[in-house]
Amino acid sequence: MICNYELTVRGLRIHAQSAGEGVPILLHSGIFSEMHHWGPLIEHLHGCRVITYDAPGIGSSQVPSSPMSMRGLADIGAGILDHLGLGSAHVLGVSFGGAVAQQMALSHPGRVDRLILASTSFGGLALPGRPSALLHMMHPRGYHPDRLARTAGAMFGGRMRTEPELAAGLKMSKPGSLRAAAFRLSALAGWTSLHRLPSIRHQTLVLCGDDDPVTPHVNHRVMARLIPSARLHTVEGGGHLVLLDSAHEVGPLITAFLHGANKPVEVQAA
Repeated sequence: MICNYELTVRGLRIHAQSAGEGVPILLHSGIFSEMHHWGPLIEHLHGCRVITYDAPGIGSSQVPSSPMSMRGLADIGAGILDHLGLGSAHVLGVSFGGAVAQQMALSHPGRVDRLILASTSFGGLALPGRPSALLHMMHPRGYHPDRLARTAGAMFGGRMRTEPELAAGLKMSKPGSLRAAAFRLSALAGWTSLHRLPSIRHQTLVLCGDDDPVTPHVNHRVMARLIPSARLHTVEGGGHLVLLDSAHEVGPLITAFLHGANKPVEVQAA
């Protein structure tokens, strides 16, 4: 069952959706991603009520009147749970959304059950991605299908190196205005969770590929080392979009984690 919602959260009109039945999980998207991009993963999250939304300024959600902080974006997540009558939910964040998920675990710890951090980092002091990948992402036509066919591998790594058509199939786009894009990016300015990672007490799955040019693998190892109850899972040959291009592999892993399956911690030396 799919339900669509038009919510007002912190004075902003937010477009949200829930799909499926079971334990609730809230998904925080990447920097410019819209909620429909989660489709490939949602198909593999069995026994879950999956809650997605367009972040402020993205997709159908309202552009804020001023830039929002990472804490403000985390408050949006908590507000969505309020509107849906949920005291807490599992929380998953990918890339930029992984930073929002970390902040939500720090600002609203009681609202987060288990935490999944995918293809992300802890912000300031993290090892940056390859300049070429970031330049491709910021290019004015970075997500145009013709350009993606040439650059998806360098931009995202993993399966996109040999199957760039997978990226075009996601129908990615940038925000409708430079203002919305700038406001979205501004939340990263000066933000880091590095010194607060030991304060995250939730059971945490850190999930990444070993061929991610945007968020290098070492950042995931650091997070898994510093979060007390974290485990690291690395997808061999996976890239930045491993949640989407390898959903058949990571979906069952996430589902098992959410339903309480415990596996040995896999943490490499940072």
